Amino acid sequence: MVVGYKPYLELVAGLVAGKRTVASGMRQETTRAEAAVAEATAGSRVAVISTGDAGVYGMAGLVLELLPEGSPVTVDVVPGVTAASAAAACLGAPLMNDFAVVSLSDLLTPLEVIERRLTAAADGDFVVALYNPRSTRRHEPLRRALAILRERRAPGTPVGLVRNALREGQEARVTTLGELREEDVDMLTILVVGNGETLVRDGRMITPRGYRT
Repeated sequence: MVVGYKPYLELVAGLVAGKRTVASGMRQETTRAEAAVAEATAGSRVAVISTGDAGVYGMAGLVLELLPEGSPVTVDVVPGVTAASAAAACLGAPLMNDFAVVSLSDLLTPLEVIERRLTAAADGDFVVALYNPRSTRRHEPLRRALAILRERRAPGTPVGLVRNALREGQEARVTTLGELREEDVDMLTILVVGNGETLVRDGRMITPRGYRT
């Protein structure tokens, strides 16, 4: 059996053809994971589909949480390419030094916690990759995130925007923190904000690792 968010199953339709599938909508992650655990406990072989890497904002953690202690079910977490890595490849090499990944979705994490984590990352001069930056109804987290970053980084700091990274319809461009427009960002976009050393050369973001110095 294959379990997943409906749009994700559609992305792998050719691979799951002929298999029993269980699809559900947004915010039904727990229901999907419970179905997968129940089927696996009953003896079925089950695959739970996530995009990117299942262990990075994916379904792996929830499945492991729901399995009772001592369960005989074996879980193999298959690594993938998380959105930050995919976006970085589209932009050049912005993650060559220490970086932080922060989700701006406040559905499961309070906005105050997100702000505290982002402030710490900005103060530490980490390159920052922002997931789930802005939806059609959720604008405030991105607005606050940009305020934090703009207080601590120069307006000319390079920022990469990648939409549909490594998928059909991919769009990637580089701008600056001062020129970035909120309305250019949506839930399919990953933002990569450079640190104090990140530069742009021939349209590509580069964060030096330090080899040349």
